[in-house]
Amino acid sequence: MRALRSLLFNILMFTTVVVFSFFSLFTVPFSGLTRYRLISLWARLQIWLLKVVCNLTYRVEGKENLPGSPAIILAKHQSSWETLAFQAIFPPQVWVLKRELLLIPFFGWGLALMQPIAIDRGGGARALEQIVKQGRNRLKSGRWVVVFPEGTRLGPGQNKRHAIGGSVLAAETGYPVVPVAHNAGSFWPRHGFIKRPGTIQVVIGPVIDSQGKSATQIRDIAEQWMRQAMANLEQHPGVADGGPNQGEVA
Repeated sequence: MRALRSLLFNILMFTTVVVFSFFSLFTVPFSGLTRYRLISLWARLQIWLLKVVCNLTYRVEGKENLPGSPAIILAKHQSSWETLAFQAIFPPQVWVLKRELLLIPFFGWGLALMQPIAIDRGGGARALEQIVKQGRNRLKSGRWVVVFPEGTRLGPGQNKRHAIGGSVLAAETGYPVVPVAHNAGSFWPRHGFIKRPGTIQVVIGPVIDSQGKSATQIRDIAEQWMRQAMANLEQHPGVADGGPNQGEVA
């Protein structure tokens, strides 16, 4: 049954991305924020489909930690789920991502119109300069910047030393950092087809004030908090075949 539900979800996801990719082209005349709100409706639709088709929901803890103005999110990356759900959980945002994603047919069209910070991951100093320059611009325009500092999706229990890019952006611009942990990989594994029913746990950590801190200090604080939060989450991975309603805040 899980396989059939997962297959149905995948069919609906790929069908709707084709429809929305053409729809996204009509958003070109609008501002970046307006385009984001319109195009991100696709991601919100996928989260609803996961609930209806796969009985996969989520629960958020720590929303009271979110500042009232743009910030930099440093988040765990385990699954495709968070790239969808973050658009429903957090204010309008852009992501630091590998530029190859913009070449994906249909999906890449809409993604490009949302003005991500698309970098060459092997670009070294040039990529870092791009993150700071474009990140500053996006933050000033009212959008949050999402960075997955481990650089790639990692399975449950796996960790990787955080890259410095998001922390450099915070240190250079003075914008606060919001660390985020979740256990989506236990329900929608990286490269996985089956979506397990249950409740994904998302934990938003205390804001890290970047004022007066070096990039290394910011990185170390965020990484230490994330590893502890992930250890706690993986001890209690969620409730299969049920759980709190989608979007419930602890």
